[in-house]
Amino acid sequence: MFARHNRMICVLYVLADTLMAGASFWAAYGIRAHLHSVRALYPAVYYLWLTPVVMLTCAGVGLATGIYREIREEVLHRVFADPVKVSLISTTLLFAFISVLKAEYISRLLLGFYAVIDLVAMVLFRLLARRLSGRLRRAFAGWRRFLLVGDTPGALEIARTIESNENRGNRLDGFAVVDPTATDKLDQRSLRQRYPVYSLNQVPELLRRRVIDEVIFAVSKDELDAVEQTFLICEEEGVRTRLLLSFFPQTYSKVSFERLREMPLLTFSTTPENDYLLLAKRVVDFLMALALLVILSPVLLALALLIKLTSRGPVLYSQTRCGLGGRQFRVYKFRSMRADADSLRAELRALNEVDGPVFKIKNDPRCTNIGRLMRKFSLDELPQLFNILKGDMSFVGPRPPLPEEVEKYEPWQRRRLRMKPGLTCLWALEGRSGLDFRRWMELDLEYIDRWSPALDWKILVKTIPVVLSGKGAS
Repeated sequence: MFARHNRMICVLYVLADTLMAGASFWAAYGIRAHLHSVRALYPAVYYLWLTPVVMLTCAGVGLATGIYREIREEVLHRVFADPVKVSLISTTLLFAFISVLKAEYISRLLLGFYAVIDLVAMVLFRLLARRLSGRLRRAFAGWRRFLLVGDTPGALEIARTIESNENRGNRLDGFAVVDPTATDKLDQRSLRQRYPVYSLNQVPELLRRRVIDEVIFAVSKDELDAVEQTFLICEEEGVRTRLLLSFFPQTYSKVSFERLREMPLLTFSTTPENDYLLLAKRVVDFLMALALLVILSPVLLALALLIKLTSRGPVLYSQTRCGLGGRQFRVYKFRSMRADADSLRAELRALNEVDGPVFKIKNDPRCTNIGRLMRKFSLDELPQLFNILKGDMSFVGPRPPLPEEVEKYEPWQRRRLRMKPGLTCLWALEGRSGLDFRRWMELDLEYIDRWSPALDWKILVKTIPVVLSGKGAS
């Protein structure tokens, strides 16, 4: 498991254990307060100061004993052993701390209840995390698909490590070897299954035809020159690359050092890398989409009724688009055109007003009357809140292209697929549908290079008046 991913999970575990300690303490207080057969408990205000002490003690003991150093949900005995270790030590420290302070008013029975409740809560949390870890990863981060370049012992060791972490969302797609005559000679007996082996010159096509999130180079020193061009192709497309060997080609990627167990890797990436901020972006997207769906539900119902009453065909229109890494998904919109609009596209191609592979007509004759109004104020895109809720899209990001558009991309344009698509981005502030295709791509890449939560909020705030004015809509 990659060190950065492990650190991220460790932070989540520390936060969860700390919050559970606080909640368990007050649950214990509630139980103790309702025991009338023993001495009456002091009011809650006397225990407020003890809450942060309890929470910090729990977190500190966990960090000091090293239970967060590497989270391994698959090791069942740690699900019980780690909470027992923390509970015993932290409870002992709390009793000692209270004795030193001579705080006689603090109920020892309350602390005993707290120790039991917190122990049970930590065990149940770990059992739940063990059971749901795969689903949570798919919901928030998805699967990470790897291609290994090389047939060295190091490449096989990496393959075994990826296999052992499949429950964490890692999946090996295959190998690529430098020598094209050696595609059937790679010894995979130490692996759980046999993977396809490609030649090095097949890698560019694999990146176009398959979803590959990361390419790991684990080649011998003599093969470095041979993989240089493949490395640069991966970089140009925005695919994250990792190298097992310590060489440093000229590159404009962000470079970071990471470990896969004991193996040192240099990571080159031209897309945002802060997993904590990206996780925060996903959480904010989910909460905002959920809130807006509830708040705007009357508007959604009214628009659905208007579409149904004014034209024949379904209320919703769905279309296959390309998302993060080229993954295909169905995007939802309110139908703003005739039901047979797609079949008329070929006849209207000569009227296309945008260069490049994109098809747009300002006054599209296929639009319905209510459709023109919805498109002017982007109301037809409101159902994409469901796409955001599902995790296919974000509020801010490059617009999701059609698969046939992606087929016509130049290599440098494909890097825009390495950021989750969104409802709005920098292009919305500069002219929406009035931009030429190249400028559109440049703005998407500029967004990826400059990305930060502050930039997302800035774009969202500036998009609102643009949408309300209907400026630049097609």
